[in-house]
Order: sequence, then C-alpha cells, then structure tokens
Amino acid sequence: MHLAVFGGTFDPPHNGHLALCLFARELLEIDRMIISVSNNPFKQNREAGDFHRKHMAELLSSEINRVGSCCEVSGWELEKQQPSYTVDLLRYLNARYPSDRLTLLVGEDSFREFSSWKEYEQLFLLCGIVVFRRSSKEMDGLPRPPSNIQNWREAIRFIDFAYLVSSTEVRELAGAGKSISRLVPASVHRYINRHALYR
Repeated sequence: MHLAVFGGTFDPPHNGHLALCLFARELLEIDRMIISVSNNPFKQNREAGDFHRKHMAELLSSEINRVGSCCEVSGWELEKQQPSYTVDLLRYLNARYPSDRLTLLVGEDSFREFSSWKEYEQLFLLCGIVVFRRSSKEMDGLPRPPSNIQNWREAIRFIDFAYLVSSTEVRELAGAGKSISRLVPASVHRYINRHALYR
C-alpha cells in the first residue's frame, strides 16, 4: 500500500493544501494519506490553538474524502506536547505501517528549509520525497540531498504545482475583516467565522 504523509501547522488549511492533496493522490496513486498537524519549532507564532488547528485539518480531510475516501488526520505530533520533527513522525509511521511504501509530500517553501530539519539525511532512508514547486525552472537556493545520496534527481521527485495562496495571507485578510471565502474550503471558512479566529 502506498502511504503519503502531508504535515503542517494548518493555521489555517487553505485551498492550496486541498488542491495539492487531491493532485498528489491521483498523480502518485496514493492509497492512504495522513495529514499530520505539527508543532513546528520553526513556526512558533501560531494564532489558532492546537484544538482549532486539528479540527480544521479534519475538515480539510473531509473535503478530500468527498471524492474518494483515503485521508485521515494524525494528532500524534500534537500529543507529544513539545516541538515535533518530521524524522520522528516518519519513524513512528514506519513502525506502525511497516509493510507500506511511505512518501513525504513537501511544499517548495518548506523544502527550502530542508537542510535545517532535524536529521534530514535520515529522511531519504525512511521515505520517498516529493516536492511540489511553483515552476518547471531549476529553483535557485534549494538544498540538495546529502553527499551519500548519489543521484539527487532520483532521491527527490519534483512536481510543478503553482497555487499562490498561503496561511499567512489568509490570516492577514481575516484579521483585516476581508473575505477569505475563495481561499479556504467552505467548511473551514464556516469554522473560522464561528470561532472568530484570526481577528
């Protein structure tokens, strides 16, 4: 079985996340997708609490499952009550699903920080890595796999994916009282309004 994991703070999840997951599921023939809500040590200024972020990720998962059930949300990183690291999550998933083929889905922005991730060299041994980038051109300044990876073009798969929306943009618009209805799934939009998030 092909298992993909897509991690993030999801503060909030937006239509770019939704489109990426749907695109990846079909293109990569994913059987099961896990959305993992993180306590990313590089993103300490989270505006919505863990409860809200996990619930919004569950709404995102429900949107994905509208067109084929395959997605679930993991709160394992949140339950640790401490900064979470991708390498630890992948070790946990490999132990839980030892017979599955594991793929890590990464956006270009996150991949630009890849070499600063905890034990990032180990990720190549734990999973396949797919990076969704914004253009087909070579991306200046992107990290390369460590020296023990002989062919980085085989170690990492790059897929063109341009969807210019960010959680930061959504939060700023919501905070300014502007509409975000076209940027987030309808269920997430209703949740943000109901709980007056980002105001």
